Amino acid sequence: MSNFTIEKASLKEMDFLLAQARNEGWNPGLSDASAFYSTDPNGFFIGKLDGEKIGCISSVAYDANYGFLGFYIVIPKYRGKGYGLKLWNHAISHQETRSIGLDGVVAQQDNYKKSGFRFFYNNIRYGGKVKGLESKELIPINETFFQAIIDFDEPIFGANRSHFLKAWFQMPNSWGYAKKISGSLTGYGWIRKCHSGFKIGPLYAHDQETAREIFLALADRSHNSEIFLDVPQPNEEAIGLAEESGMRAVFETARMYKGIPPKQELKKVFGVSTFELG
Repeated sequence: MSNFTIEKASLKEMDFLLAQARNEGWNPGLSDASAFYSTDPNGFFIGKLDGEKIGCISSVAYDANYGFLGFYIVIPKYRGKGYGLKLWNHAISHQETRSIGLDGVVAQQDNYKKSGFRFFYNNIRYGGKVKGLESKELIPINETFFQAIIDFDEPIFGANRSHFLKAWFQMPNSWGYAKKISGSLTGYGWIRKCHSGFKIGPLYAHDQETAREIFLALADRSHNSEIFLDVPQPNEEAIGLAEESGMRAVFETARMYKGIPPKQELKKVFGVSTFELG
């Protein structure tokens, strides 16, 4: 009889999770593994059948109240045999009493609803080449700004994610800019190299004008490569920014929550950080 086990992934084994995401066409960043793992080293799991890696899932805890699911993948030839459900149940139980978020493909909404998840809105991925514009009014993000950005980020995202952001800001092949007015942050954004093109995220700002300035400066770092921006559909100004830049919708996910969603400021979310971690 085959033996299926679920084990906590090591940092080295994150390569397996990222490889599966790439196989699914999710186009992860080149250096995502260490940043994701730093967020919650206990939140990544691999399913093994007789010792062979056949699936994975992440169940990251941001704090005592909120967690996020991602990387829910079973290698195609092992699907339909119940292994995915075992991974899923393990990830849900790992969150204990936390509210849980996820960005799921639209086709899986009904399955997630069976586990108590409710649909809240769609996130739309836009892609395309954008002519960037350098701005001397923006400040490159470095360690001296980390705490200010973490404080700015928390009410918008809905939870403190200092471990994630500190690692995110130190990835190679990535850059970020912040906007300050009268000494106060009004927006920030980040761009990273992916297997195909670049992804911008997060892109948080108090208003569309600030988001546009940061967005174009980040696009300038792509050197006319294709860029992707994941936009929450309820934020009409974010949709407008993507579309006015000539980007086209290429993919969408369903943002769903089990339990009480975190208090977010979606009007300030012009670019989701990552579908894997929210």
